[in-house]
Amino acid sequence: MTTTNYLITGGAGFIGSNLVHLIAKEGRGKVIVLDSLTYAGNRENLAGLESSADCVFVEGDVNDRELLDSCFEKYQPGFVFHLAAESHVDRSIDGPRDFIQTNIVGTFELLEATRKYWADLDDDKKAEFRFIHISTDEVYGALGKTGFFDEERAYQPNSPYAASKAGSDHLVRSYFHTYGLPVVTTNCSNNYGPYQFPEKLIPLVTLNALEGKALPVYGDGQNVRDWIYVTDHCQALLAAADKGRLGETYCVGTRCERTTLQIVETICDLLDELAPVADNHALQQRQGDVKSYRDLITFVADRPGHDWRYAIDPSKISEELGWQPATTFEEGLHATISWYLSHGDWCSRIAERNDARKRIGLNSAQKGGR
Repeated sequence: MTTTNYLITGGAGFIGSNLVHLIAKEGRGKVIVLDSLTYAGNRENLAGLESSADCVFVEGDVNDRELLDSCFEKYQPGFVFHLAAESHVDRSIDGPRDFIQTNIVGTFELLEATRKYWADLDDDKKAEFRFIHISTDEVYGALGKTGFFDEERAYQPNSPYAASKAGSDHLVRSYFHTYGLPVVTTNCSNNYGPYQFPEKLIPLVTLNALEGKALPVYGDGQNVRDWIYVTDHCQALLAAADKGRLGETYCVGTRCERTTLQIVETICDLLDELAPVADNHALQQRQGDVKSYRDLITFVADRPGHDWRYAIDPSKISEELGWQPATTFEEGLHATISWYLSHGDWCSRIAERNDARKRIGLNSAQKGGR
């Protein structure tokens, strides 16, 4: 395999760090991680890699054009994977400005820096260069009980987060059609796996349960999502980089639909097996009323504008690029819960950040924003 340099924005975050580990494992080349280390970025996610000459960490923001230019000049990447983004819907409800600044303006700055760099490459390197833009299925809006998102579906974002990602998708597309920049976009379903910040459902429920806290389920728990193990997603990103058609979009999903309540109940059942209530010191005083972690489930007020169902048809990436998920949901969730159980120190440190598991996103209509 020919090696090259990979610039990964947001590489200290959840999906980004898993991608860095995968590239390192496969010996594809040197990885340059650019991350501003906001609340969800964590250099600990790169443990074991930074000591290697094949991984370089650069702390900085995608809005910093001077820094971007210097990274391109110094490291001469052959691939850019753009994962830097504000990504939590609830946070976007309370504070949309950061989402616009990072997800739209930051993408613009990165595209401009990339375009300048790419234009000066020699013909061979210019032909091999790829910009992979990683997005979300949330840009498509909501589905009813039937149907699937695919690459032909019109955008109908329903949250500030989704709208900001939709805007960045359109910018990336325009740079292909206007400037010929060799881009590929992916829109993926809900990820889960190691290193996920505990504002997201699976780590939040897992850590709350281990601490004997309530397990919040929005509304009636019947909202449906399509779930993908993060390593499978990262393999899809590499397939898009290696074989994706320029200017195209690929929807990445697993046809693994679960309701929120099903996810929470499955986590509880796994914890009953892997960390029994009887052995949980946080629950010892409550054993009279807590026989299973399911007893901690609590239904709470729904999120404003909560999309009811997402589901992806991954036929295009499967048929064109030969990608298939390798991990069943049962395997992936077991591996994920086991990882959190064996990384208690990581969980403790990151859970202290910025009220990681505090409920937000309820009162934006009253508060307004700056």
